[in-house]
Amino acid sequence: MAGRSSLLEAELTCPVCRDIYRDPVLLKCSHSLCGTCLQQCCRANGPWKCPVCRRSCVSLSAPLNLALKNTCEAFLQERRQGAAAGTEFLCHLHNGKLKLFCLDDQTPVCLVCQTSKKHENHKFRPVQEVTKEYKEELRAALKPLQTKLKVFNRVKQTWEQTAEHIKSQAKQTEKQIQSDFEMLHLFLRYEEDKRLAALRAEECDKTQMVKKKIETLTLGISNLLSKIRLIQQKLGAEGVSFLMVSITYKSRKRLTILEDPGKFSGALINVAQHLGNLKYRVWESLADDIEYTPVVLDPNTACPHLSLTNNLTSVRYTTRRQLPDNPERCGIYTCVLGSEGFCAGKHYWDVGVKGKTSWILGVAKESIDRKEEFSMIPAGGVWTVEQCYGSYRANTLPATPLRVRRKPERIRVQLDWDRGELSFSDLSHNTLLYTFKHRFTEKVFPIFCCGSDSIPLYIFSVKVNVK
Repeated sequence: MAGRSSLLEAELTCPVCRDIYRDPVLLKCSHSLCGTCLQQCCRANGPWKCPVCRRSCVSLSAPLNLALKNTCEAFLQERRQGAAAGTEFLCHLHNGKLKLFCLDDQTPVCLVCQTSKKHENHKFRPVQEVTKEYKEELRAALKPLQTKLKVFNRVKQTWEQTAEHIKSQAKQTEKQIQSDFEMLHLFLRYEEDKRLAALRAEECDKTQMVKKKIETLTLGISNLLSKIRLIQQKLGAEGVSFLMVSITYKSRKRLTILEDPGKFSGALINVAQHLGNLKYRVWESLADDIEYTPVVLDPNTACPHLSLTNNLTSVRYTTRRQLPDNPERCGIYTCVLGSEGFCAGKHYWDVGVKGKTSWILGVAKESIDRKEEFSMIPAGGVWTVEQCYGSYRANTLPATPLRVRRKPERIRVQLDWDRGELSFSDLSHNTLLYTFKHRFTEKVFPIFCCGSDSIPLYIFSVKVNVK
């Protein structure tokens, strides 16, 4: 079987390049050459002769030997399939073992290929030697790819956790929205019932009053009809008899004229009282029960050790939770930021610190690196005052101790961004603690650090004025 293959290969080998024919052309002498080999031979100086029969070939144009081309392609295809099915790769041209590697063409070749014209003046190295070198290069290239794969898997896991957290956030937020609106619905239903009850009460009072008026008028009408009938009967008398009756009525003053019932006001429903500015009056009543907090905490910035209330106005230290490591989240300190930053105007917020052993309050620049251990000083973009186990200080460089006679319970943080002032006051005892002066150049966010005790920090609500 191998002998037949070798004989067929010999018949299909170009006499010039010693490779299997590629696009073979038919010469006038009936021999064949590769199309490229014919072109190369024709470029040589002097008359060109067939390399097989040595006959002169004057014409440079030769027709394609289609039958030979198809046979060569079928032979090469069969060889490739046979090599793929075996355990050892063989040269697709010469069916020999691939023992050398051509550095110029970057391909493994057999010993026959090495001596062929196609690889003339090429450099070769043993396959084993090149394999070892290439494996080392691939191993070196594999390490950064494996490292990159770990990064991608880690980031993918983070995004998967983020997707789950988004679902949890949406579900919890939806539940809170429904709860808050249910409270509003209850209030509106109460206001509606109250106003409808007032309308029905007025309707009842006015109806009773009108009913009494009608009863009085009905009685008066009945009396008048009786008198009219009596007088009409007397009018039937004549002469002396009529005069005697008439004199008798006059003497007894029984011909009395009743008072005119007249008209009366205030009988109708006071529609204006019920409908006038109804929405405003309901809103005004609603405002008495509504709480407005000047700063709302942003849960997406909260350290995993912090737990926020549903209304986002209180925070406390707790066991670490599994949360997405998003860029906005504080990674080192047990901090949380306000949801809204300030880049102009005056703002203030009051914070309850009663019973806490440590806390930090103030503002921080938007550009601080929240994942790293940033400096809690103005040079680091943070302006804060803190309390740590009875010691109070403003975080400057060096720190500024604060004299506090009585332990504060309510701290007011007051920012005047335009004037560059940030003040801290003890509202419990009406005392100014400290004032930072700085020319702010970017947006700042309220920052809250609640230490490691379980007592919450909470932001006081303010009264809403709807006047």
